[in-house]
Amino acid sequence: MSLTKGNQTLTLTGLRFDASLGLLAHEFDAPQPIQVDAELNMGSQPLLPHDDEIMNVLDYRKVRAIIIEECRAQHVNLLETLIGKVSNRLLGLPGVQGVRVKIAKLEIFDDCEVAIRMETGQW
Repeated sequence: MSLTKGNQTLTLTGLRFDASLGLLAHEFDAPQPIQVDAELNMGSQPLLPHDDEIMNVLDYRKVRAIIIEECRAQHVNLLETLIGKVSNRLLGLPGVQGVRVKIAKLEIFDDCEVAIRMETGQW
């Protein structure tokens, strides 16, 4: 028996950049480093695409650009608000059935990382 389909997950891990985020006075003055990890449930997909063309799959460059764009669009007070905005944008992409997003603030404490993880849609 030859399988022709499988469940596909697109994953971006360790995406680091600066964003304007937080409630404290110094957080309004300058962007701070964050890290974003995202998993997109693409559901059942052919083991081999119909053809070897990028227009027939979700381009991960677009996913990366959306995450950066959403996180840098404007200052956001709460990490919970930002992760909701990112999750909504990613869930709206064609073919995406579910998203898992983790956003970490990397320099809040010297002894730990602070992060929020959101899972929505179908898994």
